[in-house]
Amino acid sequence: MSSDTRAVRAGEELPADRLAAWLDLPGPLAVEQFPGGHSNLTYLLRAGERELVLRRPPFGSKVKTADDMGRAYRILTALHPAGVPVPRPIAFCDEEAVIGARFYVMERLRGIIVRREVPAGLALDADLAGRLCTSFVDALAALHAIDWQAVGLAELGKPEGYAQRQVAGWTKRWQDARTDDVPAMETVGAWLAGHLPPSPPATIVHNDFKLDNLVLDPNDPTRIIGILDWEMATIGDPLMDLGTSLCYWIETADPADLRRYAFGPTAGPGFFTRRQLAEAYAERRGLSLGHLSFYYAFGLYKTSVVAQQIYLRWKQGLTRDPRFEAMLDATRALSAQAERATRGEA
Repeated sequence: MSSDTRAVRAGEELPADRLAAWLDLPGPLAVEQFPGGHSNLTYLLRAGERELVLRRPPFGSKVKTADDMGRAYRILTALHPAGVPVPRPIAFCDEEAVIGARFYVMERLRGIIVRREVPAGLALDADLAGRLCTSFVDALAALHAIDWQAVGLAELGKPEGYAQRQVAGWTKRWQDARTDDVPAMETVGAWLAGHLPPSPPATIVHNDFKLDNLVLDPNDPTRIIGILDWEMATIGDPLMDLGTSLCYWIETADPADLRRYAFGPTAGPGFFTRRQLAEAYAERRGLSLGHLSFYYAFGLYKTSVVAQQIYLRWKQGLTRDPRFEAMLDATRALSAQAERATRGEA
């Protein structure tokens, strides 16, 4: 077992024999699981000295757009030869009979992933934190500068009317996944629909660009060698991508219920504030931040819905992962922050 994997959770096992046969791998296949993430599942496959990473949708999920394995594989296939730091794609399987779902396989990138807790051995002092923030902004800006038509992703999305469709779509997803009254969700959804900004020119939108979706070079933790989790990527408003990044970026002054769901150590010494992060990005891209409250509120609203969808799976008994029981509280905390953002208080 490697330091960043663990035994597969009960109920999320893979049929190793069928999988090894489909991949044409010699010898027995060992399967481990990466612990991070609440939606799509990530596994480490070992066959002798060879290591691969497999991504599949969560068990029991009925959310199609967020779990499109073929979409992610196509994006990796386009971006890897273009020099974007993404894992090299290996294979895509659209035959659900192999493991019970569509999946794709990619190379394993060995590096550092900064999650809620700083990895052992990484001295994340204020200086390193600041330089890591600069690398984070640079990587997001570089992604948005890619000519998405030239790399073969012209059919990936429909940029015209993107913001409006996103607000309407996530509002519907909230209604479909709703289990309890969360008044802030209703307030924020209505506010977003009434405050749609004019969008800048369309770019590739990762839609989940955060610290724990980045692989850092072990020899230089400010160098990003991999960007992970492309299932929700599309073509659209780049500031909506920035807003999603900001929703994960917790500060020391944030309410305790929000800090409880921090996705990384961004409240630590040396890390940029959300405003500094946004301003650094806007400077690199030459964009206005006049509607930043909308984009930040939308990022929080969207993530609130994702948390609710995860909680719904737990409540329906479709997953036994104990982490998911707390997702209703996450929906409440994130949507409360979104409501504060609509009032200019966050």
